[in-house]
Amino acid sequence: MTGGASVAGLIDRYGRTIDYLRVSVTDRCDLRCRYCMSEQMRFLPRTQLMGRDDIATIVGRFIARGVRKVRITGGEPLVRRDILDLIEDLGTHLGQGLEELTLTTNGTQLERCAARLHSAGVKRINVSLDTRDPLLFRQITRRGDLDKVLAGLHAAKGCGLAVKINMVVLAGLNDTEVPAMLRWCGVQGFDLSLIETMPLGAIDEDRADRFVPLTEILERLSGEFALERDAHRTSGPARYWRSPWGTRLGLISPLTANFCDGCNRVRLTTDGKLYTCLGHDDAVDLRHALRAGGAPALDAAIDHGLAHKPARHHFRIEPGSGPTVARHMSVTGG
Repeated sequence: MTGGASVAGLIDRYGRTIDYLRVSVTDRCDLRCRYCMSEQMRFLPRTQLMGRDDIATIVGRFIARGVRKVRITGGEPLVRRDILDLIEDLGTHLGQGLEELTLTTNGTQLERCAARLHSAGVKRINVSLDTRDPLLFRQITRRGDLDKVLAGLHAAKGCGLAVKINMVVLAGLNDTEVPAMLRWCGVQGFDLSLIETMPLGAIDEDRADRFVPLTEILERLSGEFALERDAHRTSGPARYWRSPWGTRLGLISPLTANFCDGCNRVRLTTDGKLYTCLGHDDAVDLRHALRAGGAPALDAAIDHGLAHKPARHHFRIEPGSGPTVARHMSVTGG
């Protein structure tokens, strides 16, 4: 790989150090969560998806240039056929520049994958779970089987994976379940992150009808539980509180508490595009750069992307406003 000042780190035009890469390994998912996708989704042709070698090469270059945390996302990453082999490839960087390799999953494939994830160096995972009511789970996901997810969580816990539950709070669907979810997570030893719904991609309903400010949820929880503010920070955007069970409650609130000033992350899509902001459409084609000019072209493309990373997103959710960006969350990775 090339050396010199032009490749000696990852700093954007606002002076923010980029040390966190999120990699969407597929835009496909075996669920159709109503706040994330339309029911009749069209996915990229498989011929357009990056191969394992291209992903490993690009991620390796980011690690060489200062990325310390890599999160594998999708879509649902565990539906990709070679995903465990890919994660084992990336796990070889642990202790060699990479400090943490993590995964976000919906949990449906977790029972068969948990042990091998752990042996590859993954020590903690995020599992999307918006309700523990089987009928409501089916309604939100349009096709999901809650028992499969719970079996996956049991397997993850059994093999030593630390678990954080991600719960998107939706008005009129699961917003009243948050206290019970926090209590259940505490008993299980799972952290819980609450997330405001985000305006990415066209779906089959108006997101404004489901949007709940997390300030309201925190007020409700504080009236029921003794929550203590926690100074804990991760590479992500959550603000944390300590629950009575010793687990953490995180709030990810891109609309009511913008967190862009400290943004340290960029996103690589399954077709090789680099997005430097979840809320903007500007992208750089890293796979094309790699194939056209090797390592020097890849470095130049990464630098170009960082030079144009915006100061912040401009998410808004208003009745009838539609999505802020056209692509779905599954394309970029959460």
